[in-house]
Amino acid sequence: MDRFAGCIYSGDEVPQGKPAPDLFLYAASCMSAAPNRCVVVEDSPFGVAGARAAGMSVLGYAPEGDGERLAEEGATTLESMAELTGPLG
Repeated sequence: MDRFAGCIYSGDEVPQGKPAPDLFLYAASCMSAAPNRCVVVEDSPFGVAGARAAGMSVLGYAPEGDGERLAEEGATTLESMAELTGPLG
């Protein structure tokens, strides 16, 4: 959690929660990052839809091998966090 100090955002901080893009755009703004330069790791279809609506790339985390719904929303799916090194370089 120390690595994420000051970089954790909640739907309570924005007018609309997922699947609206508000939370993702807010987080990018707080970190001075352009949305098209962001990569989101999400585990829900609503989260994938919100991140895509914000113009961000999305990796869908599906550890149980159930990533079809995440892929349908536009995510590249992962079954393990160890797989992050591939898409992120």
